[in-house]
Amino acid sequence: MTQPTYIRGEHLPTALSLAPHGVPVLPLRAGKKTFGNCRDCAGNACGGRPNMKTPGPCQCPAPCHGWAAATTDPDVIDSTAWARAWREAAAVAYHPGGAGLTVVDLDNPDAIAWARAELPPTRTVRTTRGEHWIYQGVMPSANAVRPNVDIKSSMQYARWLGPGTGTLTALPDLVRALVVREPVPVRPLPVAVPSGAAGGQCPHWTPTFLERGIAMAEQRITEATSAVHATVFGAFLAVLSTHGRCGCLTEAYTERLFAAAQAKGESPRHCTDAWANALTRLGL
Repeated sequence: MTQPTYIRGEHLPTALSLAPHGVPVLPLRAGKKTFGNCRDCAGNACGGRPNMKTPGPCQCPAPCHGWAAATTDPDVIDSTAWARAWREAAAVAYHPGGAGLTVVDLDNPDAIAWARAELPPTRTVRTTRGEHWIYQGVMPSANAVRPNVDIKSSMQYARWLGPGTGTLTALPDLVRALVVREPVPVRPLPVAVPSGAAGGQCPHWTPTFLERGIAMAEQRITEATSAVHATVFGAFLAVLSTHGRCGCLTEAYTERLFAAAQAKGESPRHCTDAWANALTRLGL
């Protein structure tokens, strides 16, 4: 490939050496920050896809959309569109998930001591404040899974600080479990039940009918792969439209629905808001 005539920058050769090994790379500016979105995508004018919360490759010519810009294509990395970024780059970053890796970012000696006591040894890279422990395998990324411990894998980037030392180990279940959080218990808003509805009895109530309705709503929420907010609201609305006026929808049932929503990542605040909006929609 004929080399461009622009000044390449000190970090471009490192990026080009990583790409053939399947490591998607991108330039970082000072402060370990990615370069901002391009002019066409500024302010999410492009609709925000792909971005730091939505998987998918970036299609913009210049480095754009953070981790999604990472690539193994040398023609893209060494392109004129990326030239300014490399001239100004302060470091090389890579997308661990794109390389089939997970980085356990340990930011101080206490975190390192915990890892040495609890995690299987693996390839280790020294950082400014601690160490990166690198495992073979991909998982969701999350910050602050423990004090001074972050997980960088899918939809995330990490600084390239060298190949490290030690043998790469398969991603252990203990690391995967770090991003699984128990739903925060929350007391849902009480269901408004008009007094005297059907003489205080649900006109269609049977234990099987009610349980089936709650189970279907839980399944609908649990199986949602996108638009979780809308799915939760729709499930709440469906249950309330059937049982919101007859008095059979007890707090035990509504707590089950809230728990299912929180297990999909909804906050207690979002659950409460969705419940209140469903009540308002139905005039309850």
